[in-house]
Amino acid sequence: MKKQGKSVTAKQERAGWMFLIPATILIFIMSFYPIIQALLTSFKTGSSANMQWAKPLTYNYTRMFSDKLFMRSVTNTFLYLIIQVPIMLILAILLAQLLNNRDLKFRGLFRTCVFLPCATALVSYSLIFKSLFATQGLINSILQGLHLTSTNINFLGTAWTAKMVIIIALIWRWTGYNMVFYLAGLQGIEYSVYEAAKIDGANGWKTFWHITVPLLRPTIIMTFIMSINGTLQLFDESVNLTAGGPANSTITMSHYIYNNSFGQGVANFGYASAMSFFVFILVAILAIINLKVGDTRD
Repeated sequence: MKKQGKSVTAKQERAGWMFLIPATILIFIMSFYPIIQALLTSFKTGSSANMQWAKPLTYNYTRMFSDKLFMRSVTNTFLYLIIQVPIMLILAILLAQLLNNRDLKFRGLFRTCVFLPCATALVSYSLIFKSLFATQGLINSILQGLHLTSTNINFLGTAWTAKMVIIIALIWRWTGYNMVFYLAGLQGIEYSVYEAAKIDGANGWKTFWHITVPLLRPTIIMTFIMSINGTLQLFDESVNLTAGGPANSTITMSHYIYNNSFGQGVANFGYASAMSFFVFILVAILAIINLKVGDTRD
């Protein structure tokens, strides 16, 4: 019986490895091998057809900090991050709290409406916002109809208004996405906890701040890290809404990396790879900081 039990266990282990090995090989070929190759490429210079090891090897990495356009893209990306992420996550958690109310009618309809922007294709919604904020667009028509402005505002032709358009577009699209995570977290909280707080005399704000937020802490940390990761890799809005303009005032890091790889006629893959790893390091550092700050274990 012992031998038979061992043989069954061995067969199960072999079957498990047979399922794991193909997936592991594919993950290595499709993910880890390109990452290793990109790291090696980041230490090279020259065009794609004639790449050589840089002298010194850190040339591409030191070049970044003297590249004024790249530093502008870093500043722009962090501006979007600092303004957009907190507003988006606060709106998401407030909407989740509102739409988690058992007494609210048509909850499913409202949840769907808030989530729908997330289902919109990235290029499509960028084009929609581009037309809305055009000089002859709907937003200008509304502002003039309310007598808030006398002339059309060139939203996409001025640096600070173009940045605000990108931030508004990001908030519109991704708030519903994060709301879904908060809804899932809220539905995991026992309703009796809120009933007990109500009996103890806690009002809505105290209940939200002292019960909802602490119990949602893991979800908040997760969405914060995901939002940071997504914003640091922001690409579609910069390309489709403003094309990085006016005068590269709204360009993001990913957009600039793309321009150096494919968009400027010269395939500068070495420099683009170095910038990509710079973004990777930023994401890793900010994720670790968030995990450390959010970790309440002794």
